[in-house]
Amino acid sequence: MSHVIPQEIPTVNYHLWKPCNMGCGFCFATFDDLPSSIADYLPKGDAIRLVDLLCRSGFSKINFAGGETTLCPWLIDLVNHAKSHGVTTSIVTNGSRITGDWLDELNGNLDIAALSIDSIDGGTLRKIGRAVNGNPLTGDDYQRIAAEIKQRDIRLKVNTVVSQANCDEDLRQFIRSLMPERWKIFQALSVQGQNDKRIDEFAVTPEQFEGYVQRNRTVAEHGVRVIPESNELMTGSYIMVDPLGRFFDNTRGRHQYSPPILGVGVDEALKSVAILPERFVARGGWYD
Repeated sequence: MSHVIPQEIPTVNYHLWKPCNMGCGFCFATFDDLPSSIADYLPKGDAIRLVDLLCRSGFSKINFAGGETTLCPWLIDLVNHAKSHGVTTSIVTNGSRITGDWLDELNGNLDIAALSIDSIDGGTLRKIGRAVNGNPLTGDDYQRIAAEIKQRDIRLKVNTVVSQANCDEDLRQFIRSLMPERWKIFQALSVQGQNDKRIDEFAVTPEQFEGYVQRNRTVAEHGVRVIPESNELMTGSYIMVDPLGRFFDNTRGRHQYSPPILGVGVDEALKSVAILPERFVARGGWYD
């Protein structure tokens, strides 16, 4: 496999936490393929050591993802530690646990927060499974969370997955009200071992995906950068780390894992995964 270096793809997505308090049927990072006898994540000390290795190897941005990242009791420690290396810090969250007090604990060390917002229709969100105990967030909830993020000079992104549940929706007015810096629109992706059981309910055709993108992309006229990611662009364009501290890729329609990074080092572990830098560029991965 080709050996990718951080100068080609400077961002690493650390999926540090398997558990989630929501149950989106199309989720492509459930890590249900991990043996049940193995812990769901690295312990705090090892996670901090892993962040050290990633930062020292040349990555200039760490994006903490999940599962739901805010369920991790040491997420704030990891963000603060990554920032001490001078890298750009980012989290992806469903927003359900974000409060002003929680954001204040980050002491200005979080640069970017990406909110996962697929719809503001309660019925649609329940169908997707983007709800906590059957209770989805409302448009007002997302407005409040976005305001808390922006008030602390944290850059706001929105991530939306296009599926059968929401492919006909028009989210333009709502996105304009939030005014995120970037709006990433993903085509629901099938990944063996992650979402096999339900993906047929949610998968959309390229035409349906493109229809959603074209309907909603006029928010770009108002200053929101729209980043569509088809299944092709999503595949092989990310450097990802799993909850057990291994690089993984999805180029064969399933997750392939490297040896543990803490055991063999970043360079050696990267040799075990397939990454396509040209797709990283094509999906707008390079930005300020």
